[in-house]
Amino acid sequence: MKRQLAWSCLMLLGLSTSALAQQTIVAPSRSVDWRSPGVPGGIPNRTTICATLSAGATAAQINNAIASCPSGQVVFLQPGTYNLSSGIVFNNKNNVTLRGAGPDQTFLVFTAGNGCGGLGGDLCFINGDANWSGAPGNTANWTAGYSPGTTSITLSSNTNLQVGTLLILDQLDDSADTGAVWSCQTASACSQQGGIGQGRPGRGQTQVVRVTAMSSGACPCTVTISPGLYMPNWRSSQSPGAWWSNSLPISGSGAENLSMDHSASSADGGTFIFNGYGIWLKNVRSLNVHQKHVWMYQSVHTTVRDSYFYGTQDAASDSYGTDTFTGGDQLIENNIFQHVASPMLNEGGLGTVHAYNFAIDDYYTKNGSVGWQQASSYQHALGNAFILWEGNAGIALTSDDIHGTSHFITAFRNYWSGRDPDGGSTSGKSQSTNAIQVEAYNRFYNFVGNVLGTGGYFTHYEAAPVSATDPGSASYANASIYNFGFSGNEGTYWTETTPMPNDLLVRSTSYRWGNYDTVRAAVQWSSAEVPYGLSNYAQPLPPDHTLPVSLYLSTKPSWFGLNAWPPIGPDVTGGIVGNVGGLVNKIPAQLCYEITSKTNGILNFNANTCYAGGSVVPSAPTNLRIVR
Repeated sequence: MKRQLAWSCLMLLGLSTSALAQQTIVAPSRSVDWRSPGVPGGIPNRTTICATLSAGATAAQINNAIASCPSGQVVFLQPGTYNLSSGIVFNNKNNVTLRGAGPDQTFLVFTAGNGCGGLGGDLCFINGDANWSGAPGNTANWTAGYSPGTTSITLSSNTNLQVGTLLILDQLDDSADTGAVWSCQTASACSQQGGIGQGRPGRGQTQVVRVTAMSSGACPCTVTISPGLYMPNWRSSQSPGAWWSNSLPISGSGAENLSMDHSASSADGGTFIFNGYGIWLKNVRSLNVHQKHVWMYQSVHTTVRDSYFYGTQDAASDSYGTDTFTGGDQLIENNIFQHVASPMLNEGGLGTVHAYNFAIDDYYTKNGSVGWQQASSYQHALGNAFILWEGNAGIALTSDDIHGTSHFITAFRNYWSGRDPDGGSTSGKSQSTNAIQVEAYNRFYNFVGNVLGTGGYFTHYEAAPVSATDPGSASYANASIYNFGFSGNEGTYWTETTPMPNDLLVRSTSYRWGNYDTVRAAVQWSSAEVPYGLSNYAQPLPPDHTLPVSLYLSTKPSWFGLNAWPPIGPDVTGGIVGNVGGLVNKIPAQLCYEITSKTNGILNFNANTCYAGGSVVPSAPTNLRIVR
């Protein structure tokens, strides 16, 4: 009823059809407010230097300087090489910046990392304790306040709870599929391999929120949170709960203007953020990490921008660029990913914005699988929801069912070619080649204004099952732009253990509008691809073909310089990328990749020489669309 009233109010205000298209291009029930991702208020520009270290300084000396630095100040690393036999750690140290002279001047070379709460990172940001899902510091029942957008909830306990605490909200997984949102990670029911361990056992749906106020007195007690609840399926029948650390999150610290070489380190994370709020990386070059370049673990409002990520040691599973593992509201913006198996990945993330990133050569060679393609944009576990992918240029988007289900993902104005010409192959990848691949039980997806495919390779528009046991065809699916709803990989029926049914609802709950593909060689504006008749989470048919420029920015970012804005979409003319009807221009990250010199194939990267106007973040829009 509230959403219907909101629509009526817009009509009464006399908004033009163009403005109305901006407000409703993705229905409020299928989207959230993406206007404030990343570090609250933006990355601070700190000017006071508390310590200056020269090349050759040890990790212990750097760590001592960080620990001694007053709040709001900078530890500065002069040009040169720092050979580090242990990790750099921000041990519950808030509001301090680690700054180099530039990623082409200050080089940190790691041969070992820091334990960082047990998981390990060469650069570690960690709060005062290692609160995690296997041993939560504090727990409570969540007894009231479940509606989408709610900012007031009731808990049974407030032990060690304070304003600023990160609460991890969760509930029991669903036992059965009702045909709507299915929160599930059970092997052979909704996933190929079962859960991945994010969240407490059997409670994979999470949202990490921050406490902003608390009622006084004994519990049950009211707690005010930010942001409000995202998912629409929180309910008392699933025994909702909350858990949290004994201490506040590490916050307001970051690293910038430096290069990190992880080639000789076995730490799982290049940069590991554990129980963090408002941590950042900016203008960082990260090379050859063991597993994950940036691992955001139970952390929110991280910003990773204007940076360059190259290589992973194993080129296999767990070889990621950025990874949210329980958390969200991150901003991953204007980065370059090269020779990384899975550039941007989510495992229990909500509300994150991945925008204007460039990915090339998603290098994956596990067990000699040189033909297997990895997507540049990924959902890989239960609990991913309301993630925005905007303006990215790369290989593909994939939501697999390997570790559980994801919902309400939006892809807007991206260019995904659907086929990696490199990635460890000699003649281009040939398996799992789709521009869009959404496997079984991942539902209510939105694809608007994207440009998809590679001319001459794709011969089919889509692959989708016609029954729960449709065996599918790998050869057919691999030549399709879209691959929807099969329970197995490459558009096939999963039978490797217990057979798992295909899902006919993936395609019918997906929303497609204004996308160009190289099979039809035209932009599709088909009402048949708009799920306006759904009983839950319907998408109204847009009134015209007008698309907003952005779903999270109000104006052209300064770092775009004179480059086309928007760079990608059905309303773009004169584009210079690919044979896709002139609908794609190069984004700044791609241009930076192309103009920057290389040594042994690796960029001699410095964002300050690439992007016009630095990386000033423009203000958020005030009237972009209805916000729940």
